[in-house]
Amino acid sequence: MRISELSATADVPIGTIKYYLREGLLPAGHRSSRTTADYDDDHVERLRLIRALVRTGGLGIAAVRRVLAVIDDPDPQRLDVLSTAQDALTGGKGAEEAGAEEAGGAETSRAPEARPVGPVHAWVAARGWPTGPGDPVLEQLEKAWAACEAAGIHVDDAMMADYADAIEQVARVDVAAVPQGADDAVRRVVIGTIMMEPVLSALRLLAQRHVSVRQAGKAAGVAPCSASHR
Repeated sequence: MRISELSATADVPIGTIKYYLREGLLPAGHRSSRTTADYDDDHVERLRLIRALVRTGGLGIAAVRRVLAVIDDPDPQRLDVLSTAQDALTGGKGAEEAGAEEAGGAETSRAPEARPVGPVHAWVAARGWPTGPGDPVLEQLEKAWAACEAAGIHVDDAMMADYADAIEQVARVDVAAVPQGADDAVRRVVIGTIMMEPVLSALRLLAQRHVSVRQAGKAAGVAPCSASHR
C-alpha cells in the first residue's frame, strides 16, 4: 500500500507518518520507484503501537524510541525481563551514564560520589524490596513522595506500607502474565506496563467511588443496592 493508504488504514495523518519515519520509529517502506514506497501490515501494526504509546501511554518520542529498541532487539541472554522493560521505560542506567559522559568529558573518569541514603531508600530496604545505587525507579519514588509532602499530602510509613501491599498483589498478576519466550516476554512486559497504567488509574477511581458510596450508605444505615457491588 502507498503512504496515503497506510494513513487511512492506521488512521494516522501522512505528516505524522513522515515524522515517525524521519525519527526512525517507523521502518522505511519498500521502494517501488525513486519517489514512492510501499508499506504493509507490519507498518500498520507499528503505527498503531506508536500511537498507543504516545496517546494512551503518554510517552514522549525519546521514551517511545527506547521501548521500540527493546522490542525490536531484545538481548536473548538477559534473563531479567522486568529489568529490561524498566530500563526501557525509565531510560535505564546506561542512558544516565551516557549522558554524564557527554556532559562531563574527562571528569567522568572519577568515581561517583556516594549519595546519602534518604528515608525512601531506608523504607524500601526495610520492606525487603531489591534495589541498588542509582536505581531510576527508586529515585522516581523518592521525588514523588517528596512532592506529596511539599503539596501538604502527608504519607507516613504505615500508609505507604498499605499501598505497597496492594501494589504487590498487582505485581503478582503482572508477573504471572509474562510469557515464557524471551521476545514475547519483553514485549508483553514493556507494552503491558505502559498500557495498563491508565487502566489501573481508572480502576482506582472507580474503587474510590465504590468504597465511598458504601461507607456513606453504612453511616446512613442504608443497605448496599445489590451483592454485585460488594
